Amino acid sequence: RVTKEVDSTSKEAKSFLKQQEKWQSAAPAAFPTASGVKRPSGMSSLLGKIGSKKQKMSTLEKSKLDWENFKEEEGIVEELAIHNRGKDGYIERKAFLERVDHRQFEIERDIRLSRMKP
Repeated sequence: RVTKEVDSTSKEAKSFLKQQEKWQSAAPAAFPTASGVKRPSGMSSLLGKIGSKKQKMSTLEKSKLDWENFKEEEGIVEELAIHNRGKDGYIERKAFLERVDHRQFEIERDIRLSRMKP
């Protein structure tokens, strides 16, 4: 069982509440109590509840959840935030490499264009 906390105004929270409302409104209608209609009971009812489809979690969601739990357990949330903020941060390095690559492309393009014009 996985417990996930989300903001009450998020799309995920709203969809979860809608789903809960569907389940609650569908439950009484699924087993009418009018005379002559047999209600499932005993083992078949239990097996139906156990075999009901559960919401599946994707691999990415599970990995994200595991990573968040690991960061909290190890107490490294602040350390990671500090490390990724400075010059040594991953995002900063990727941005730097992208700027260098773009600059190199512009230089090569200018050389190619200058050779074509004579």
